[in-house]
Amino acid sequence: MNKNHNIKIAPSILSADFGRLSEEIKAVEGAGADVIHVDVMDGRFVPNITIGPLVVRAVREATTLPVDCHLMITQPDRYVEAFKEAGADWVSVHLEAEIHLHRTISLIKGLGLKAGVAINPATPVALLADIIQELDYCLIMTVNPGFGGQRYIDFCANKIKELNRLIKERGLNLPIQVDGGINEDTIKGAVSNGARIIVAGSSIFGKDNYNAQITLLRQRAG
Repeated sequence: MNKNHNIKIAPSILSADFGRLSEEIKAVEGAGADVIHVDVMDGRFVPNITIGPLVVRAVREATTLPVDCHLMITQPDRYVEAFKEAGADWVSVHLEAEIHLHRTISLIKGLGLKAGVAINPATPVALLADIIQELDYCLIMTVNPGFGGQRYIDFCANKIKELNRLIKERGLNLPIQVDGGINEDTIKGAVSNGARIIVAGSSIFGKDNYNAQITLLRQRAG
């Protein structure tokens, strides 16, 4: 663990080899991952379809780490309980996808899960101001959601910084998660601006040595 920043590394299985999913998850857990991140896409909120509760159940059976389900879907209220039953520990929903956000967060927390809200690159941080005290974490997308392997969007650094400032102003102990284009070159900027939970997909999965790659990310975090 990076003692200076106490960051958590959350490998995203979107970039894993699904033919060896259990083995892949066990490998990153053994390599020092802190959380397993699961990107759920419905082909409506984002232009891609990925996985649902059945795969989350397989993830849960493969690891003792927290399972973090990032719901990039419309009407997330309809599915939160199914993800809970499948073994999710954390659930984040998109501010842009949910009309009654407070109700959704209350539902997630009422099921005993950690609740997060995600915002896209073009969504103002200020829109989190009225819900932030109800959350367990916030997620800033540093790419436009829908696909893995995208390039980090540079202006998102200011969004991380702005959210960190808002959290401190409110006197909250709320970790910022970042997702998208995070690798050994971009992680330092994200962490220096306040990110503490680092989602990384293609910069971990597919590499020759997961332990070396996770160690490198921690080192580069600063």
